Amino acid sequence: MTRLRPVLALAATLALSLAGCASAAEESDTSAPAAGDSAAFPLTIPSALGDAVLESAPERVATWGWGATDAVLALGVVPVAIPSDDYSGGESRISPWIEDALEEMDAETPVILDNSAYELQVEELLAADPDVLIAPYSGLTQEEFDAVTAAGIPVVAYPEAPWTTPWRDVVTITGEALGLETEADEVLESLDAEVAAAAAAHPEFEGVSISVPSDSAGTWYLYLPADPRVEILEDLGFVTPPSVTDLDTGESTFYTTVSPENLDQVDSEVVLTFVDSEEALEGFLGSSTAQLMPAVAQGAVAGLVGVEEISALTPTPLTLPWILPTLTEKLAAATAVAQG
Repeated sequence: MTRLRPVLALAATLALSLAGCASAAEESDTSAPAAGDSAAFPLTIPSALGDAVLESAPERVATWGWGATDAVLALGVVPVAIPSDDYSGGESRISPWIEDALEEMDAETPVILDNSAYELQVEELLAADPDVLIAPYSGLTQEEFDAVTAAGIPVVAYPEAPWTTPWRDVVTITGEALGLETEADEVLESLDAEVAAAAAAHPEFEGVSISVPSDSAGTWYLYLPADPRVEILEDLGFVTPPSVTDLDTGESTFYTTVSPENLDQVDSEVVLTFVDSEEALEGFLGSSTAQLMPAVAQGAVAGLVGVEEISALTPTPLTLPWILPTLTEKLAAATAVAQG
């Protein structure tokens, strides 16, 4: 993915300078983590599954779920273990932006934890000998949390519920766990400035209603405000209409399924959808079922395709700078159609 490299190079360089570890890296193993603020420890980080008690700054960091690996790397720390990416990772099972970030940091490849079934293999994790597991945006279960904690490894889990932690909070929580809170704030300030600049460049987004549906083998998913993709859209000025939240069945924290015959109730001005190929996008646009949604029938659709889809799945310090220009360009085109 050569087009990812400039962004990842920038992200890695920024992270190293923010973490204050560039000079240290020249004097020691390049895969060594940045030193956290020792004055911040010991500390306790509460979560919905229990407390993580960290006596000192972690040196061997493992990650789980989405976004945590990216946040750790953005703070200049190389994880010892990360979850596999079995959707976009190819043979390496590492996403292109993480793989390139590791290369830019001249770091060794972490242990790849099998994530194919979205279940943490505790023995596999413990074999990597971590001193913390960071999983603030994940589906970690109470049983998994308890098993890792019982082995003496603190687990930084989600504050409220699985798969609902806002992407900014993932960075903040990760920074706290590593003793790099100031550096995390600076990473977020940089990312927020990019999003704010994109919103300012597109005042036409303000107040426009948007929905995010997806068709998967005939099952229609509708993403809710807790989903990070929807959160970024709202940061850009879009709003989630009641027609979306009214369809929420409570089956998940970040999405609901919708019967095809009820898609006409998804009444938003613009639709954003995610597909794995241009052919799939054409199929979506031409589908009589999809066209039950007024925005699709009007042609006010932005579609993210392939690696665009994957990078937008959960905004992170590595993916957001890359996807934002493409996302805003496609949203601007769809908004222009909606506004006539």
